Amino acid sequence: MSKPVKDSLKPVVINTDGLFEKHQTIYARSVKGVFDNWRWAMVFFTQALFYGLCWVDWGGRQAVLFHLVERKFYILGMVFWPQDAIYLAVLLVISAYALFLVTAVGGRLFCGYACPQTVYTQIFMWLERKIEGERPARIKLDAQPMNSRKFRIKLVKHSLWLIVALWTGITFVGYFTPIKELIASAAATTLGSWEIFWILFYSGFLYMMAGFMREQVCKYMCPYARFQGVMFDPDTLIITYDADRGEPRGQRKKGADVQSPPLGDCVDCGICVQVCPTGIDIRDGLQYECIACAACIDACDTVMDKVGSPRGLVRYSTENALAKHYAPRDILGHLLRPRTILYAAILLLIVAATGWSLSTRIPLKVDVLRDRGTLYREADDGRIENVFTLHVMNTDNTMHRYAISVAGVPGIEIEGERIVEVPAATNKKFLVVAAVDDGAASSGSHKIFFDIRALNHDPIAVREKTTFFMP
Repeated sequence: MSKPVKDSLKPVVINTDGLFEKHQTIYARSVKGVFDNWRWAMVFFTQALFYGLCWVDWGGRQAVLFHLVERKFYILGMVFWPQDAIYLAVLLVISAYALFLVTAVGGRLFCGYACPQTVYTQIFMWLERKIEGERPARIKLDAQPMNSRKFRIKLVKHSLWLIVALWTGITFVGYFTPIKELIASAAATTLGSWEIFWILFYSGFLYMMAGFMREQVCKYMCPYARFQGVMFDPDTLIITYDADRGEPRGQRKKGADVQSPPLGDCVDCGICVQVCPTGIDIRDGLQYECIACAACIDACDTVMDKVGSPRGLVRYSTENALAKHYAPRDILGHLLRPRTILYAAILLLIVAATGWSLSTRIPLKVDVLRDRGTLYREADDGRIENVFTLHVMNTDNTMHRYAISVAGVPGIEIEGERIVEVPAATNKKFLVVAAVDDGAASSGSHKIFFDIRALNHDPIAVREKTTFFMP
């Protein structure tokens, strides 16, 4: 009698170790050079603008304020209301085309010099170097077990990171709540719940992304790195490694004969990799992780100076320039091509149209609402009256007095006050009665127009259409 066969099926185990790259901490080495100076210049410019602009007064108020409670956006001398949302859409279109143009011409220049993730990572890394030391010292410190010295150093670093993050969060919220009111409320511990939430939310994300995630944001979270390929072409300026000149790479002493053994200019020092904030090797060609910060150019130029070779082994160039050995003048000539010309033309057209629209924008908006209670009424003197509510919005930065008149039906006029006053950046409702003699028009509805004109400011005038009912 045969024995029953035991089921020997086992669960299938799928090895996923190769699906995800294990994160390795990048200890970026500091570098000095022309492009490093440009990066720091952009850090100072962008942060002076961000931290300082909310403290600038303009006409007795904050120069730039997106006041959500009042539902008004103040930008220098202009006031925008919810009805002006079209300008927000136009701003997004302008930003998109500007990004397309910059990317088509110079690759990811925005990422390398002006992106908030890059800027704040640079600030946090500068604090890290000042407290923990250069690259070898940071590697050695992290390899040590926790002790009192390491705890003190880490505590100081993270405390400074948190201070920067917290002040940045306060400044960010200060563009939506007047910054002086925000600081006063914080000092008096009377901040509102939404201000507290957004300060902590923004501060926490900045602390996490600039302090810990860093290059992971650029590599895995930022969509720009993924779709940049559709905006690049062989004539786009990118950071390149001249393999024809650099290979075969190898170490040699300064002044050594490059023909014996036959070596290229690359001494294989690896410094270009050590200074890269995303940890890539630019000698492997263009990679989506490259943010075009040009730290590798500064590092390589420094090494070339030391070994007595010409600069430019790693440089800004194009794929066509490397393949066809363009001269610098030829590279600049190829920057003007159909794609960049089209982007520039569309961008200039939109900017010009927006500038014209803003310069000719009338700082007055009027809504006319009929009284829904009665279509018309007969006054004691026999005249026919219709009642309207005028919602007058003064979007200017100064107070205005407006004259109100009506036309459209023979003999129609406004009963009562015809001059109204509206403070700066304010809206008011006014009850207006329009009257006409009985028999001046046929029965039914008639089209009429309210004209609202600022006194002593003839260009500030609006005409609104509505209807007048006769019995």
